[in-house]
Amino acid sequence: MRKIAVSSFKGGTAKTSTSLHIGAALAKFHRQKVLLIDLDAQANLTSGLGYDPDAQDSMAPVLQGTKKINEVILPTNVKNLDLIPADTWLERVEVTGALAADRYSHERLKEILSPLKYDTVIIDTPPSLCWLTESALIASEFSLICATPEFYSIKGLQRLSEFMLSISERHSLDVLGVALSFWNPRGKSNRAFLDVVETTFPGKLLNAKVRRDIRVSEATIHGKPIFEIAPKSRASEDYIALTKELLKRM
Repeated sequence: MRKIAVSSFKGGTAKTSTSLHIGAALAKFHRQKVLLIDLDAQANLTSGLGYDPDAQDSMAPVLQGTKKINEVILPTNVKNLDLIPADTWLERVEVTGALAADRYSHERLKEILSPLKYDTVIIDTPPSLCWLTESALIASEFSLICATPEFYSIKGLQRLSEFMLSISERHSLDVLGVALSFWNPRGKSNRAFLDVVETTFPGKLLNAKVRRDIRVSEATIHGKPIFEIAPKSRASEDYIALTKELLKRM
């Protein structure tokens, strides 16, 4: 069972869309049994798959020990793709209940996930270097970094790199790659951005880049992956190519 934490240092990097579509592509085109875990209290992954975050239990009670993980797993409209939704409780889960007194609380998620029987688990983390992000990275063998060709997105890569390095010194963690979204092949500053990524994460820049496509937003409104709504769109092609590249790297 592969576990992948999808991370970024700031919002707006298509981190959630990347998590959703890689998971959906693995299930739909590669016949994998996939679990998506929404660890971001904004719950965009949850709503992007058609669920109301306020009507579901999240990973929070599982981390607190009041529910079993199988009690919070939900099916999606994609065959072999399951979801653990998010809610606002996640935002402060580490300072409440059983976790507040546990000095090894960062290890809890890793222990919870270990008995599961999936081919791949993908964890959508918050866009910050918080307790939930650290827990997800410790629980995972792989990390996928999301960025956009914009100044603040690229600038945050250095801090994210240092954060991951500190975790990899204690836990085995391999950076699968850096995925760029909202890509414009004719962008004037592309070369400068690509050079920064290569300097910060040498050899990790992924060849497949996701171009800007309004159809992604339309799919979100329908609560389905873009493969179900616009299978011939450019973003659909890009996410399929990105998934194939990640499979080769793993």
